[in-house]
Amino acid sequence: MSLLHLAIISPLILALFIPLVHKTVSKIHTGWFLLPLPVALFAYFLSFLGDAIGGQAIMETLAWIPSLGIDFSVRVDGLGLLFALLITGIGSLVVLYSIYYLSMEKEKLNQFYVYLLLFMGAMLGVVLSDNFIVLYAFWELTSFSSFLLIGYWNHRERSRYGAQKSMLITVFGGLAMLGGIILLYLMTGTFSISATVAMAGDIVGHSLFIPALICILLGAFTKSAQFPFHIWLPDAMEAPTPVSAYLHSATMVKAGIYLVARLTPVFAFEGLWIWLVGGIGLLTLFWGSFSAVKHTDLKGILAYSTISQLGLIMSLLGVGAAALHFPEMEDGYFAVAVTAAVFHLINHATFKGSLFMVVGIVDHETGTRDIRRLGGLMTVMPITFTLALIGSFSMAGLPPFNGFLSKEMFFTGMLRAQEIGLFNMESFGLLFPVVAWVASVFTFLYSMIIVFKTFTGKFQPEKLEVKPHEAPIGMLISPVILVSLVVIIGLFPNLVAPLIESVMASILPPLLAAGHDFDVHIYHWHGLSPELFMTIGVILAGILLYKFMPKWAGIYNRMPEKFSLNSFYDKGLENIQRGAAKITDAYMTGSIRSYLLYIFTFFILSLGITLFLKDAFVLDMSHVAEIRAYELVLAVITAVAAISVLLAKSRLSAIILLGAVGYSVSLFYVVFRAPDLALTQLVIETVSVALFLLAFYHLPKLGKNIEDTRFKAGNLIISIGVGAIVTLIALSAHSSKMFDSISQYYIENTYKKAAGENMVNVTLVDFRGFDTLFEITVLGIAALGIYSLIKLRMTRGREQ
Repeated sequence: MSLLHLAIISPLILALFIPLVHKTVSKIHTGWFLLPLPVALFAYFLSFLGDAIGGQAIMETLAWIPSLGIDFSVRVDGLGLLFALLITGIGSLVVLYSIYYLSMEKEKLNQFYVYLLLFMGAMLGVVLSDNFIVLYAFWELTSFSSFLLIGYWNHRERSRYGAQKSMLITVFGGLAMLGGIILLYLMTGTFSISATVAMAGDIVGHSLFIPALICILLGAFTKSAQFPFHIWLPDAMEAPTPVSAYLHSATMVKAGIYLVARLTPVFAFEGLWIWLVGGIGLLTLFWGSFSAVKHTDLKGILAYSTISQLGLIMSLLGVGAAALHFPEMEDGYFAVAVTAAVFHLINHATFKGSLFMVVGIVDHETGTRDIRRLGGLMTVMPITFTLALIGSFSMAGLPPFNGFLSKEMFFTGMLRAQEIGLFNMESFGLLFPVVAWVASVFTFLYSMIIVFKTFTGKFQPEKLEVKPHEAPIGMLISPVILVSLVVIIGLFPNLVAPLIESVMASILPPLLAAGHDFDVHIYHWHGLSPELFMTIGVILAGILLYKFMPKWAGIYNRMPEKFSLNSFYDKGLENIQRGAAKITDAYMTGSIRSYLLYIFTFFILSLGITLFLKDAFVLDMSHVAEIRAYELVLAVITAVAAISVLLAKSRLSAIILLGAVGYSVSLFYVVFRAPDLALTQLVIETVSVALFLLAFYHLPKLGKNIEDTRFKAGNLIISIGVGAIVTLIALSAHSSKMFDSISQYYIENTYKKAAGENMVNVTLVDFRGFDTLFEITVLGIAALGIYSLIKLRMTRGREQ
């Protein structure tokens, strides 16, 4: 295992020891023991920066299931490195922040940090895996660990609801993505992501290409909260603020962004990709920004702002994919959208992470996040106010912060979108810059609400649960670092230009192969350009909407809640549960006979129909030994005893006849010279008969009623059906042997390799030792289960 593999799984390994550390060192906050790992990982991944900027990708492979083409392959290129740095860098700051945010006395810190480490390792696995199946495994682990983190305060009903909602929606998308992965494998014959990218040009016209594209996008859209799957993200805000700052600003919600970026070279040659990714992203941007304004909970506003910002990045990736359709355009004319997407990805992690932490500070120090109860905190919490001001202004796209630069590039990308001659985009492409501008107005508006409704206006201490005060220095360190990055990147944006270039080379490798040079230069001033006038219009319109908000905000009340997506989700889930309950009640009758009837009927129909449709029944008696007279007599006795069980008038006679069947089978083993099996069969039959007789005391009497005939007729039909199907399968299997029997191998090697003379014993203990071990383990588990049930019954009996 390479150091790179170890770096990915190190959070998962450390998670195993967190409960022990928490229990052993109870006087020190558990977070201090966790913090060195993400810091060390961040430093380790920084060491790859030179290779990524130089255009080199580091590849390490660990064999896992090579026969199926599944290896734990890890690839570090510009795109993967950027996400790895975000995961570990933001993760380090979040852990530091959580040490001061989460109380040692009130919180179950061992659980929290185990969940956080699981998530960190899973995200690293997602962004660095070069095998689709491994990526999918880590992808689902992110859903599982985020479910645990969102539901961390499980005593709250809303936390449990939000955790379940996120799990159901993202796992649905994950399963769809798995379907897309399988379709890609059918087209390419490989699970390697880099190999699939290399074969992209060969699969575009394949009949499975569009279905694979849609399935992959379902996975990406659900994970990155794109419309209409965005409804899980606001409810996920019930998680502790460190979770929101980590999962919902920089990492988990960016997993779908990563997937789209990684597979852009595969699917971008299909025009549908541009429309779906660009169009859905733009719709998400508008709906998220428009919906954020109506909320009064600060985390609710940030939730919808995150949705809108994710839509912005997604729309840029969609529009930027057009660069692969027009490689002849000078310097990748449409690639500016991809540049903006990557740049805003970095910027969003800085300003949104800081804003989540700021909101957590406000909640922690005032006892509320409701802007109707807040106001005037600027003088009480001046440092927090400064952090909120810079973060919000960057999110609003105001100079000189980094958000202004990427927002200008966003406008450039949207203006160029109307020039794309694909799928009538020259006709409908005008919608891209128009919707982008309107959504940016609402983005400006909710950014102003966060700052001014919280920190300016009238101070209302009587509405606060605690006396407000500035946060401790430990809680301010992380947001101060992030806000510092907002300012530094805003003033010196070309510091990150080399990293952006390496990421673009990973997203648009065909352009690189065509000779295009991703030469990124970011400036504050581009002259009197349309983008500048659009920004000025955003500011003016945003100020007017903020000033006259009481006069127009009533439009939100005219949107009936029963027609909302959340309402459809709740009603849909309720109907599914109600329908499932009705179906379950219909067949879960409490009758063991009914359950066996379902099982055996399905067995008969499924195997019988398969044999018929596949014409699989074969009868070849040429290799069958001669049936001797006493074997025929024994078979008749066994059959008569079995049929007589159905006609027995008492349970005692039924048990005796059933025992006769078993003992007759043991005689077959004797005849066929298998004394071990005969002895086993005799022991089983003796024990079974004894157990049945012991159980008679607790059974009701075998009554006579009008359903006896129909009851026994049903048993007879099912019994004959199962027997006939098993017989047909056995005869067909014997008559159509595709391989030589392995028995000769055992005959030749029983004594030679295992030093044993009893072939059956040697096979069970040596050749199939693991099978036998697991069978014994199963029996041991069953014995423990039976013991537990008996003990539980005895305990309840004493209590009563």
